[in-house]
Amino acid sequence: MADVEKWSTNDVSEWLQQNGFSKYCDLFCEEHDIDGQVLLLLTEADLRNPPLSLSVLGDIKRLMIKISQLRLDNGLDVDGNELFPAYQNMLMRSRHQSSFGSRQGSRRSSQRRASSFNGNLQNRNGQTVHFIQEKRKTFLSFIYVFLVFLLTAFTMVVVHDRVPDMERYPPLPDIFLDNLPYIHWAFQAAELCAIILATLFSIILVLHKHRYIVLRRLFALCGSVFLLRCITMFVTSLSVPGVHLQCAGKVYGDTLTKMKRALEIWLGFGMSLTGVHTCGDYMFSGHTIMITMFNFFITEYSPRKFYLVHTLTWVLNLFGIFFILAGHEHYSIDVIIAFYITSRMFLYYHTLANNRALSQEDKRTSVWFPMFSYFEANVDGIVPNVYEWPCRYPAFLREWFESEKEAID
Repeated sequence: MADVEKWSTNDVSEWLQQNGFSKYCDLFCEEHDIDGQVLLLLTEADLRNPPLSLSVLGDIKRLMIKISQLRLDNGLDVDGNELFPAYQNMLMRSRHQSSFGSRQGSRRSSQRRASSFNGNLQNRNGQTVHFIQEKRKTFLSFIYVFLVFLLTAFTMVVVHDRVPDMERYPPLPDIFLDNLPYIHWAFQAAELCAIILATLFSIILVLHKHRYIVLRRLFALCGSVFLLRCITMFVTSLSVPGVHLQCAGKVYGDTLTKMKRALEIWLGFGMSLTGVHTCGDYMFSGHTIMITMFNFFITEYSPRKFYLVHTLTWVLNLFGIFFILAGHEHYSIDVIIAFYITSRMFLYYHTLANNRALSQEDKRTSVWFPMFSYFEANVDGIVPNVYEWPCRYPAFLREWFESEKEAID
């Protein structure tokens, strides 16, 4: 009895009997020929007024609740005038209890609860939204960030050649660096914070059902922010922020030498822990970009109840920024701008992605953000945080994730 619109008058009569309204079977089905399609259109006014003229208030209210439940179960909008807030609250409570009921129930009820967590949602029109993974777009986003990182590495080599002479141009005044003594291990500590955040995000990504959408968004955002970084650090060369840094310009001669050095930076992820040391790439901090980006992605795509994990990621984010400054590897303005741009880009992107009306009705979105329009064209609404074991083996892990879908988020 799933497709109510196809019900005959006999089906409606059977439904009335099952729900304790047997006395209205003749009135509905014999006298007024009410089938499933008409049943879904009935309002409280229809029940109260002629020709139906129901006189028992309790029956009217209970019948409207049952009809409204049918609308929900058949993907129809419950936000119209037919369904009042009182009905909505009662229905939501009813659906919540049925979804999170006792696990000792029948197998059928367990399957019904699990279907509520299959990774799909309903849009504003009550239609079920299926999230397409679109691996091809994810691969294209990887190519995009791959090329941007190569360009970033080459730009870092170019700006290193243009770094101002340290004797002629001493470090600029900085209220934070001037009052914080240099800590020689601080920058490595910042990179350890980034590694921990990257590890946490990788775990969430592997277990997330919509991992390809999440990964595509990460690649798109990182590529765009680092592309902007290439421009800012190329157009303006700042003096070295710390006197401990051994920076000298004009160290890379021909283009081939620069390309080899760029490849070394790219393979080492631009990290001092891998032996990469650069100068001149100050506006703005690439380490802050990645630390902040991982933090925001973890908090967005992990279960809402993981408060300790979210607190940990924010602590790592803030301590990572502090260690960058304590290592005197960046000016304070580099870190502030990096955090602001990264967080705003993340929020703007997800605001547009989660509200299709904003991106579809305003044609400027496709002009100013063509890559976003392409990557998010088939994503309708908020991506649900649903988790699964990605492999067939071991079987007990896959079964555990299936049984714990309700409890995870």
